[in-house]
Amino acid sequence: MKIEPKGREAARLRQRKFQRLRQFRIPPDLLPGSLAETHRRCGKATCHCATGDGHPVWSLTFMVEGQKRVERIPAAWVAEVRRRVDAGREFKAAVAEVLAANAQLLALWRRQMGQ
Repeated sequence: MKIEPKGREAARLRQRKFQRLRQFRIPPDLLPGSLAETHRRCGKATCHCATGDGHPVWSLTFMVEGQKRVERIPAAWVAEVRRRVDAGREFKAAVAEVLAANAQLLALWRRQMGQ
């Protein structure tokens, strides 16, 4: 049995759903989590960081099997890691939108069937 609600709202939801599905193929280099810059003092009394904000340190924070992980990111990698994290966030949002559209389409179909 195929669940296919009818009507303008259903057509709009299906159109948006398939637009999002076409937009993304699962790219192999997506990253989860967030990228952040912090500052850290190195501990050397003669270093400029002893009286200032400290040295910039980048880190990627993400979850693996329910556990928070933090990985330091070299400054030279920041632009590429940021691109991959942003792409991962966009992909996750698109998947959430498709799942929500499927749930709404199911609810519309159920109402149309009078059940």
